[in-house]
Amino acid sequence: MKYTVKIGIIGGSGLDDPNIFKDSTEQKIITPYGDPSDSLICGKLNGVDCVLLARHGRKHSISPTNINYRANIWALKHLGCTHIIASSATGSLKEEIKPGDLVILDSFIDMTKNRKLTMFDKDDKVVHLPIEPPFSPELRSIIIETAQSLGIHVHHTGTAVVIEGPRFSTKAESNLYRLWNADLVNMTLIPEVVLAKEAGLLYATVAMATDFDCWREATEKVNVANVIKVFKENVKKITQLFIEVIPKIAEKHWDIEIDELNCLIQESVQSN
Repeated sequence: MKYTVKIGIIGGSGLDDPNIFKDSTEQKIITPYGDPSDSLICGKLNGVDCVLLARHGRKHSISPTNINYRANIWALKHLGCTHIIASSATGSLKEEIKPGDLVILDSFIDMTKNRKLTMFDKDDKVVHLPIEPPFSPELRSIIIETAQSLGIHVHHTGTAVVIEGPRFSTKAESNLYRLWNADLVNMTLIPEVVLAKEAGLLYATVAMATDFDCWREATEKVNVANVIKVFKENVKKITQLFIEVIPKIAEKHWDIEIDELNCLIQESVQSN
């Protein structure tokens, strides 16, 4: 089957400016799961159809736990998206990942407690969807190659521990995550990445390290003011990367990858 590429952009703190689009329109979508975080902005970026959604709402009024992730993903799928590229603020758990650095995630550890983790809970079927790899390898490769061509330093791999929030970690928790060899700590990746796979959407995240969490003795402990400050100082890198990577994503034929993902979903449903 041939697919027309349409890219959903989920903006974290600071990357939710609708002015990056040309000829944009705003759509309010009603989903079976309730309301998305905000209206969706549809338009073209470098000639490619895109849909922008502010994960926390455009006023940053929604806590990580209270984000309606299922409605967000359903709405993007409903509007015809084939891919999602997302940005997210994270805390660094490694000395070599410094505030302002970008990381192209390839795995996660789920430590959330209070979230709806699947869309497959409305009937009698239990769907055991294989999640590995959680992020599209092909999409990640295009993002990494584009970053290199722009001279933007990115870490090619990274594992994020996803915590419930909205509080930050204790020092004991931060050091435990370091013992697990995690690279970053985050509050919004789960269940977003899982739901994207359930919906048959190819997904990748560009994570920005905004702080050293609270494990590093020589550094001020994580706080909201510094997180926002670092993100705002570095968000132009992510914006530039997204603007350049979107037409490169659209140039590729994705029929095999999308068909394989849809087959995986169908097999998971039929096996129960």
